[in-house]
Amino acid sequence: MHSTIDQSSLSSSSFEAPVLVRMEGVNKYFGTHHVLTDVDLDITAGEVLVVIGPSGSGKSTLCRTINRLEPISSGRILLDGVELPQEGKRLARLRAEVGMVFQSFNLFSHMTILQNVMLGPTKVLGIGKKEAEATARRLLDRVGVGNQAEKMPAQLSGGQQQRAAIARALAMKPKVLLFDEPTSALDPEMVNEVLEVMKELAETGMTMVVVTHEMAFAKSAANRVIFMDAGRIVEEAEPHEFFANPQTERAKDFLSKVLH
Repeated sequence: MHSTIDQSSLSSSSFEAPVLVRMEGVNKYFGTHHVLTDVDLDITAGEVLVVIGPSGSGKSTLCRTINRLEPISSGRILLDGVELPQEGKRLARLRAEVGMVFQSFNLFSHMTILQNVMLGPTKVLGIGKKEAEATARRLLDRVGVGNQAEKMPAQLSGGQQQRAAIARALAMKPKVLLFDEPTSALDPEMVNEVLEVMKELAETGMTMVVVTHEMAFAKSAANRVIFMDAGRIVEEAEPHEFFANPQTERAKDFLSKVLH
């Protein structure tokens, strides 16, 4: 697999990776429920950030605010130095630069896998059908479902559908890829095939934000782990440091439950 960004160079002191996503004082309410509280977060280019925490801690909401699938109540979110607008064509353009992979695949059931992957590039990016098809086939091969291109989503396993959904997100040439619990709807034996594709992506230098319960993935693929509780970022560290030596009682309690 060709590497676009040398991960080793990202951590060297001579090269400071640019901040790709910046969240400043982000708050989000659902009615009176305060779901995100004063979130400040920088995500650098080429970083794999894994977001963990108990159910209801705000992980998925955090992920969904980065491409404004969830509008925020206050604060600012910048993508590559540009503040995300509230709505309109500028938002659609910026949103095209932020890929999203959902729990439930969200493939269009009336289209083949190939058509699903071609749709965004042709309709949003204005790429010609021939080029879009060539790119789609290459990406489907890359995630291991090239031989399923002409099938409908319902003919594929959950793991294959999720890999096709990753190919669809990649077809938009995003600057950052968001994964909202991408394996939680899968049967256990299909989880690893999706995580393997995500690990390979991480190795190419793709900037990724991954909300997940898969601690083994967090340990092996993340550059940084953030732990959320009650809408706040409670702790953040490199994976080795976080799992070996959590700093807060809340994180210690959470890890004692999920790791045993």
